[in-house]
Amino acid sequence: MGNELFARYFALVAPRAEERGQADLRRELLDGLTGRVVEIGPGSGLNFRHYPATVDGVIAVEPQPYLRAKAVEAAASASVPIQVVDGTAEHVPVPDGDADALVVSGVLCSVPDPATALAEFRRVLRPGGVLRFYEHVRADGGFGRRQDLVDGLWTRLNGGCHANRDTLAAIEDAGYDVQNARRLVFPPTARVSVVAPRVIGSATP
Repeated sequence: MGNELFARYFALVAPRAEERGQADLRRELLDGLTGRVVEIGPGSGLNFRHYPATVDGVIAVEPQPYLRAKAVEAAASASVPIQVVDGTAEHVPVPDGDADALVVSGVLCSVPDPATALAEFRRVLRPGGVLRFYEHVRADGGFGRRQDLVDGLWTRLNGGCHANRDTLAAIEDAGYDVQNARRLVFPPTARVSVVAPRVIGSATP
């Protein structure tokens, strides 16, 4: 998220979504993780308090300076050790095979090149490591066509976020074996939001 105005807006409004049930989805995303974790694009650190005690430590890679500072604040009160560093999804500053798990939530919609990012995630993961993802995605049918129509404007207004990426297909095309993937709508009552269709799950290279 290179746009600081959008980053500040995101940090301001995101806690409301947590109260509406997104915190539960974050716990689902992180449940059962162990060992060393790399999180890409943690934003203001909303995932941090949900990491289970079985995690030895987290390297959180956040490119946006304002959000990175917020993430450092959130890391200070987390129940597991978290180091917040500068970097991008395409250039993760950790060695090959360093992570038992890699986590993304609301990231693959906005990276310039998802295929390059997913290849970099493969580099970072150890053999047998797991990719955990929670992303908004393109819907099927007429709603998906609506997402296609608004994507250009949406991207300009929302810090480079695309409303219509088929992220699950991108993960599979990048050579990952999807272990599980649950489609949902968030918030559950959403009817018009173009980023309400979502997927949460895990995959292995």
